[in-house]
Amino acid sequence: MGAADPKRTYLVVVDDSAESRVALRFAARRAAKTGGRIEVLGIVEPQDFVQFGGVQNAIEEEQRLRIEGVVSAAVGEIVDESGIEANIIIREGEVVRTVRDYLDGREDVAALVLGAAPSGSPGPLVANFTGHDAGQLPCPVMIIPGSLSDERLEQLS
Repeated sequence: MGAADPKRTYLVVVDDSAESRVALRFAARRAAKTGGRIEVLGIVEPQDFVQFGGVQNAIEEEQRLRIEGVVSAAVGEIVDESGIEANIIIREGEVVRTVRDYLDGREDVAALVLGAAPSGSPGPLVANFTGHDAGQLPCPVMIIPGSLSDERLEQLS
């Protein structure tokens, strides 16, 4: 890559699940090894309708602050560990649609990195982005098993 080329970007969707932190660690290690960067997307989902608008606004603001806290804590730990560049983005909306919209037109994103739950359902993002329309994504999807140890993550990244 020349100096004018954008850095390879790994997009990680982070929530308060353990598997999203595993995916973030993998993406950070991968970015550090390839001279890339990470973008961390935290999504505030719309709340079910509450009769009083002020109550709904308070609930949504509380959820936004919780997501920002989770993302900031996870990123801070990883950036300190790996020294890579990270950009935090907080968006509001339905999770799958928000990720799709965010990826639209982003040719610098080298991969969407998702954590899969160690047991049971892999999670809504993994289920959606590996389903019937997976072939329409603008980048590869990396699915990181939530059960991987730090040692194994280091070997694989």
